[in-house]
Amino acid sequence: MTPSTATLTETGLTPQDRHAIDTLYRAFNEGNPDLLDEALAEDWQDIPLNPGQQPGREGMKPLIRSFLTAFPDTKIEVLDILGAPGRAAVRAVITGTHRGEWFGIAPTGRSFRVAIHEFHRIADGRLTHTWHLEDWFGWMNQVGWPGRQDAGSPDHGGIV
Repeated sequence: MTPSTATLTETGLTPQDRHAIDTLYRAFNEGNPDLLDEALAEDWQDIPLNPGQQPGREGMKPLIRSFLTAFPDTKIEVLDILGAPGRAAVRAVITGTHRGEWFGIAPTGRSFRVAIHEFHRIADGRLTHTWHLEDWFGWMNQVGWPGRQDAGSPDHGGIV
């Protein structure tokens, strides 16, 4: 089954927890960073911070804006949410088209599909912590990062 036809699996969340998670991803999908005010605690911790990102909820807003400049057709599709009181794990994919500079890579116009995995702590209907992992190496290969042909060469030991 492909992710686009998969049915969302969700377990163990209160309606408030689910609303906070949904609102976080809507901020990207709708291009509205101010939705973070509903989803994240003011001192929310994003672990690890992205390059140049400032801490807290306000630190994430410019990152969303620059992400949407680089990928204006961004969509985050949540595939699975597993929850327990005050915690949630999310498996999702980000899709889009590389239309602006990202990670110092000039726009290629290529589409991509990247897996993301996030683990959230939730209190009082707001996310307080998020640990995240995205497949940026896979993204670089999909958009045609110029340095990718060096991967696996003896000079780089297979690591780029």
